[in-house]
Amino acid sequence: MLQIVQPGLAGLMDGSVSTLAPVFAAAFATRTTWYAFVVGLAASLGAGISMGFAEALSDDGSLTGRGHPWIRGLVCGGMTALGSIGHTLPFLISEFRVALIIAFVVVLSELGVITWVRHRYMDTPAASAAIQVAFGGALVFITGVLIGRS
Repeated sequence: MLQIVQPGLAGLMDGSVSTLAPVFAAAFATRTTWYAFVVGLAASLGAGISMGFAEALSDDGSLTGRGHPWIRGLVCGGMTALGSIGHTLPFLISEFRVALIIAFVVVLSELGVITWVRHRYMDTPAASAAIQVAFGGALVFITGVLIGRS
């Protein structure tokens, strides 16, 4: 639980939510799917590397019992990249509206998975998990859209 699920969930949440703003800001600012894809790819890989190192260097596991730091780091970094690449890949589609709609559906799916994992493994009540995840995701998404349209 502490070595795989918790760092995986932290990475999935970070990747899925934190990269929404740059990806959708780039999409709305340029109205070019390729630029949104490039920004999303950079954000996905950069966030995965950053979160992987942050988790691996946070503690060596001896005091907390959280297990080997490099395993936690790989899990967290990998899930961060995975969580953010999902809503980036639709921007490989050249038709802007289609890419945007698919990316938005992927975001909703990612938030649904996060909600389920929080409910299933972290004993968070389903309604509470859904509200928390939706609120955080909506704030970051709206931030990206507003910046992109400015």
